[in-house]
Amino acid sequence: MVGITDTEEKKMIRELTIVKEPCSECSGRLEKKYVSQEFERGEVRIRLSGIVALACTDCGEIYFQPGGADKVAKAANSLFELAITERQHKHQLTAQICQA
Repeated sequence: MVGITDTEEKKMIRELTIVKEPCSECSGRLEKKYVSQEFERGEVRIRLSGIVALACTDCGEIYFQPGGADKVAKAANSLFELAITERQHKHQLTAQICQA
């Protein structure tokens, strides 16, 4: 994930798997998943994949660790800047979070 160490990421993943609280939308069960998020700005579309989150098994609502949504948004904004500044917006520009 953007801006965190490997140790912090492993701790976050571990914490995500032990959350017992129900979904705030439908009271469904939450489970750890790797999700994708798409962002669109004008004609530029960006997809971030492999993001660790909690997802409701009933309604599909997505939950990030505290501050996680902000980090995803920052990553997307950086990619938009790259795509537009470097004029890469006419080609597919994707990002995927991978474990080394």
